[in-house]
Amino acid sequence: MSHPLIHNPHLEGDPFLWPGGPDGVLLVHGYTATTAEVRPLARSLYGRGYTVAGPLLPGHYTWPEDANRYKWRDWARAVEATYREIASRCQRIVVGGESTGALLALHLASEHPEIRAALAYAPALRLTLGPLDALRLRVAAFFIPYAPKRRLDAGGLWQGYPVNPLKGAVQLLALQRVVRARLPRVAQPLLVVQGRLDATVHPSAAQTVYDRARSSVKELHWMERSAHTVIIDQEREKVAEITLRFIARALAE
Repeated sequence: MSHPLIHNPHLEGDPFLWPGGPDGVLLVHGYTATTAEVRPLARSLYGRGYTVAGPLLPGHYTWPEDANRYKWRDWARAVEATYREIASRCQRIVVGGESTGALLALHLASEHPEIRAALAYAPALRLTLGPLDALRLRVAAFFIPYAPKRRLDAGGLWQGYPVNPLKGAVQLLALQRVVRARLPRVAQPLLVVQGRLDATVHPSAAQTVYDRARSSVKELHWMERSAHTVIIDQEREKVAEITLRFIARALAE
């Protein structure tokens, strides 16, 4: 990947499946990102003996225009396919994701009660967009393929488009509505992690996910020095520790 419309093109962004032990973890990246976003956490999990998989969402890691060609259901189908692949290898599965990936993981958990736990990092259930901004986005998507990002993750671990493909962003808004309605169907142990400095996801989103899920075992952690990409921000090692501890607890239930 060498073209200029991928930020940090030197990172690995392809889909992956790393065979490990009988317990598997599926991690889903966010909108406009690639699997590079979840790989550091995936490596921590793999190092503890888990089988770990990371699907690449359709329309990602190519050209920004491609992200406008797909619906949220296409993303969900890609996640479902990877789930079936890892489930064929593993006895127990945990699913998780960052931002849009967190919504897709929650959607998957709502459809598969056999999933043992769900991990939601900066779940993009509500953005910092106001209602008027959202309306403008929907209108602009008919005429403009993509818009420059106001805030580009400048960290060395994030890879993805430096622009927001607008039709794809509208699909994220549609996915929000679907997942919000399905949260009461999420009954698995649930971990929610949110960066206090997140300027993309509204601060109420994490609490809403926590409150509306039917899980009897659930945790909400705020990372005081982290922004949106909480799993690769400066507190990523703490997030990994929280995650490993939570998964061990969930699988021991």
